[in-house]
Parts: sequence; C-alpha cells; structure tokens
Amino acid sequence: MCSKKYYAEAAENNLLDPHIRTLAAPRVGVLLVNLGTPATATAGDIRRYLAQFLSDQRVVELPAALWQIILRCFVLPFRPRKLVPKYASIWMDQGSPLLVYSQAQAQGLQQQLQAHGHSIPVRLAMRYGKPAMHDVLNELTALGCERILMVPMYPQYAASTTATAVDELNRYLRKRRNQPETRFIKSFCQHPAYIQPLVQSIQRHWQQHGKPQRLLLSFHGIPRRSVVAGDPYYRECMLTTAAVREALIDADVPVFASFQSRFGADQWLEPYTEPTLRQWAKEGVQSVQVACPGFLADCLETLEEIQQECRDAFLEEGGQNFSYIACLNDDKDWIAGLSDIVLQNLGGWELPKVTN
Repeated sequence: MCSKKYYAEAAENNLLDPHIRTLAAPRVGVLLVNLGTPATATAGDIRRYLAQFLSDQRVVELPAALWQIILRCFVLPFRPRKLVPKYASIWMDQGSPLLVYSQAQAQGLQQQLQAHGHSIPVRLAMRYGKPAMHDVLNELTALGCERILMVPMYPQYAASTTATAVDELNRYLRKRRNQPETRFIKSFCQHPAYIQPLVQSIQRHWQQHGKPQRLLLSFHGIPRRSVVAGDPYYRECMLTTAAVREALIDADVPVFASFQSRFGADQWLEPYTEPTLRQWAKEGVQSVQVACPGFLADCLETLEEIQQECRDAFLEEGGQNFSYIACLNDDKDWIAGLSDIVLQNLGGWELPKVTN
C-alpha cells in the first residue's frame, strides 16, 4: 500500500493532480491503411516509392542481400522510367486515384460514424509513401486516441499486404512509452457489408452496359509458394468469388476468378488474367466484363493493367465487347458497409458520443 509520505512526495513533484476525480473513457480512433502510391507520376517519385515498397521482405521473399543487388542494379535504374507513361495515363487532376479515392473513403467513414452519433477521428495512411503510417499514428495519439482500430483496406488477407501493415504498426508501438491499445481487422472477404455493395456495383454496371457472356473477377496475384507456405490469400479470394457467384446466380452470367500483376520469374497463382482473356477471345467469347474485388480503390493495376492492357489483349484476339467495372471507390453503399464493419470491430470499446 502507498504511504502518506508517497502521496506527499508525489504531490510535491507535481505527479498527482488533485483535481482529477474520475477518468474519462479513452478516446477511440480509426486508421485506414492502403498500400501506397508515388507522390507524382514522375520517374523520381516512382523510384522512391518502388525502393520502399520492394525493399519489404514481406513483399519480395528473397534473401535481402541478394535482392537488394537485383533491386538497386537492375530494377530501380530502369523500371521507374517505363512506368511514367502508365501512371500518367491514369493520373487525376487531384493526384493519384488510389490516394484520392482512399481519402474519400476515410472522409465518408468519419461522416457515417458521426451520423451514428460517434465522435471518432478517422485518418488515412499509406504503408509505403505518404501519408506515412508513423506520422498518422502520431496524429491520432496527439488527438488523445488511446484506442486505435487499424483497418487494412484489403478484403482478402495476405502476408504481403495486411501483415506488412501490422508489422509497421508494431514497429511504431515498440517506440512508444505510452502505447495505445490497438486492434486490426484481418479480413472481410465474405462479409455481407462488403459483398453486397460489390454485387450492387456489378448490377448497376449491367444496367448501363448490358450483361456480358462472362464476368471475370481479377485479384492481385501472389507467388504460389506463399500459399503453399500457409498464406490464406487464395482461399479468401475463392470465398469472395463464391459469395459473388451466389449473389448473382439468377443473372445467368458465369463468374470466374483469375490473378493479375505477376512480378518476377516465380510461378504465381493461376489462372493469369490476361492469358485467360486472350484464350476466351480465341474460343469465340465476344463479351466480357472484369471487376477487381481485391482493390477497394482504383489504381494503376486496375485502370491501366485491366482497363487498358487487358482490354487491348481481348480485342486483339477477336473479342468484341470488353468492359471494366470500377472499384467501389467512394460508393455510398460501400462507405455505409465499411461503417458497419468498423463498428462491429469496435465492439466492447466505449465510443465517445457526438456533442451538440
């Protein structure tokens, strides 16, 4: 037990505040985390982004010493210049589509939480590039957030995406003397609040452009050996595909899954997206539509690789009608769904109320 002498010494050294009678509920904050983007569509900024992104051993699982030689000598001197026209072709007036739409999601989520009566600051961070996770976490803690829910914006868990965000969060916590209490959402690959807006966006696209002969759900690929080693990503992509297929069962449109954005010489998850589209066209399939459920905001991999490159590949082989279905981006139904997912994962924490 503490003695009277202890309290006297503490008071003398201003360690106790005599005006404190009760402790207020800890403030709660929400951190959305997406992958990242170059600051501009210039070779220098693309190089800086790739240097950080591709140096993460969760992303490239090769011995670091060997990979850094390859990265510094063979990738970074040449790859950024090749990517400049690709990034330029999808760049918006406000900046990178990934950043613009991710910011809109964060703002929309904060508004949704306020509409539910909760005073919860929502901030966006990027795992690579800016706004940097450490800076945004400092901002939340400066606001008094002692409980933080991190929401990696990847519906399907992968070590190369969600786990890297968790790693970075833990690195931040290791440097804090007063650590905030934290949680993170691992995945929501078949959560109704994600699947329903996704299906509705597909149906709206059909209303405007008609139904295709086939619908292809293209997910970002990962090396096959990662799944063999225990990564649940492939299974979660198949769960999303099954949920979408079931929701659209009455539409009489076959739903398939594929994987895009292969990098390096390893075997990645198959079937690959572009070869699949080429083969379909050769087989006489005339009309296809492609959606990318693993991306919650449009980016280089959707707007350039799918909407441009894959479209050209399908038409080149004789296909007649190719249509890309945009990501959920700032879709109001999706923002409402994201709010439901967040509130579910905030369960058990006392949430500050909006005051008039």
